[in-house]
Amino acid sequence: MSSRERILGRVRRALADAPSEDTPIERAYLREHGDRSVEETVELLAENLADYRAIVHRCTTADLPATLAGMLAARGSKTVLVPPGLERSWLAEADTEQVPDRVETTPHELDRIDSVVTACAVAVAETGTIVLDGGPDQGRRRITLVPDHHICVVRVPDQVVSSVPQALERLDPVRPLTWISGPSATSDIELDRVEGVHGPRTLEVVLVDTQASVEVNS
Repeated sequence: MSSRERILGRVRRALADAPSEDTPIERAYLREHGDRSVEETVELLAENLADYRAIVHRCTTADLPATLAGMLAARGSKTVLVPPGLERSWLAEADTEQVPDRVETTPHELDRIDSVVTACAVAVAETGTIVLDGGPDQGRRRITLVPDHHICVVRVPDQVVSSVPQALERLDPVRPLTWISGPSATSDIELDRVEGVHGPRTLEVVLVDTQASVEVNS
């Protein structure tokens, strides 16, 4: 008996009691870790975003235009890239040149843009992750990878989930998904952290409390 036959024989014996391919396998994965309220889930998202060195802001829908205008002014941004489906009211108070995203825009032109503002598809509290799916208010993937400053707006609580499994249920796997956990960062062999190598050096996240606006107007 050759070595190959001996090894295959051991594999067959080890798999003798294994279920067949047609037998369904139950996987008792936890859908989320802990029992949190909506408010606690949002707080966890904010904590984990900050832990990844993202800058977190909070406001209501009514205050969002002023909040974004203040953030761009504080950054000293003279130009801001705007996805085609971004709500126009969001940047209504910004004293910044708004540059529309165009197919013909080159990477060098994108690199000269000071900031980009987008919405998101979903945000994951347990991992501090924001997911973009290339929707009209998020734009193409490259507009959030080339400019050095990314402002992402998250509607709270509608777009916030506890866990990755819950996020996957909301996402279309055929869309171009970008998972963002803090600003771009990497470390060399000496563990020296370098930011901005693979994407924006600065990530600012605005958690917009949509329910607060409803309560005020109701």
